[in-house]
Amino acid sequence: MRRGRATGVAPTVDRYAPFDLVTDPRALGLTRETIETAHGRTIVHHAASPADRSARRRATVMLHGAAGSWTTWTPLLQAAREVDAVVSRPVLVDLPGWGGSPEPEPGLDVESAAAVVVEVAEALGVTEFDLVGHSMGAFVALHLAAVRPDLVLSVSVVSATSFSAIDAVTHPVRGLVRLPAFTLLRAAFGALPRASASLLRGAARIGLLRVLSSPVFRHVDRVPSSVLRAFVAELRPRGFLAASRSGQGYDASRWRAIDCDVAAVSGADDVFARTSDLARLAEVVRHARTTSLADCGHFAHVERPHETLRALGWVEG
Repeated sequence: MRRGRATGVAPTVDRYAPFDLVTDPRALGLTRETIETAHGRTIVHHAASPADRSARRRATVMLHGAAGSWTTWTPLLQAAREVDAVVSRPVLVDLPGWGGSPEPEPGLDVESAAAVVVEVAEALGVTEFDLVGHSMGAFVALHLAAVRPDLVLSVSVVSATSFSAIDAVTHPVRGLVRLPAFTLLRAAFGALPRASASLLRGAARIGLLRVLSSPVFRHVDRVPSSVLRAFVAELRPRGFLAASRSGQGYDASRWRAIDCDVAAVSGADDVFARTSDLARLAEVVRHARTTSLADCGHFAHVERPHETLRALGWVEG
C-alpha cells in the first residue's frame, strides 16, 4: 500500500528539518484542482488517477493543521521519495479557510471538515482512502474514521491536537495550566480575531519570523525560512478559533468505534499536546500504534520526516 524499504542511507536521513517546502506541485507530480463543496470552493493537489480502474478508487488523503496548507506535507513526501516509500495516489486538501481555499461562513468545524473530505473524494472518484492528518487535520481524520468506517482504510496522525486540546477548550482555566501555549494563543485570537492576522504579518516583516514560530518548533533556528513563512501566513485567527471550538465538549470516546489500523506520532516537545495524549489514544483506539519522537516539536513531519515515516510504518527500519 504505502510501505517501502530503504535502499540506502539518504543524505538527509535523521537530519533535523532537512527540507524546504515545495510550492510548485509539478515538482512532486501533483496537479491543482478546484472542487466545489457544500462548504465552499476547495483547492486540492493530487496525483494523476491510475490507469488501473481498481487502483484509481483508492487514495491517500492528507489533511493539514490549523496553521498549514497542502505544502506542509511536502517535506514528508520528499523524505518518502528518498527512501522509496510509495504513497498511493496522494490527495492533499486545502480545507476551506486555509491555503488557497476561501474561508467559509461560518468557519469550518470538525463535522464540516469531514464532510468536505468526503465530497472531495467523491469528486475524484475515490471510494476508499488512507487518511493522514496533522494537528487539527489529525482530529478530523480520527473523527471521520469513527463516523465513516466504510470509507477509511487506515489513519496516520501526526502531532495530533486531541485529548489535551479538547480539555483546554472545554476547561480554559485548567488548560492555562496544562496546555498554556495553546490556551494563550486561543485567548489572544479570541480577543482580536481580525487584527491578529495583520499583527502577525507585520511582526514577521520586521524580522520577528523566528520569534513568532519558536513555540512550535524544537529548534526554530534550524528550520528553513520557507517553513516559517508558511506557518505565519497560515496562522489564521478566525479559522483557528472555529476549528478549536469543535473541541468544546467533544466526546473522544466515539473514537472507540475506529476499527481500522491507526498509527500516531508526536514530538516529545510538542507545546500543543501532552505526552499523555498518545497513551490515552492507545487506550481508546484498539489498533493504535503510538510513537513519541525525541527532540521534536509540533511539526513532526517537517522536523523529523524520516523518523515520522518509520513511526507510521511507511518504511521498514
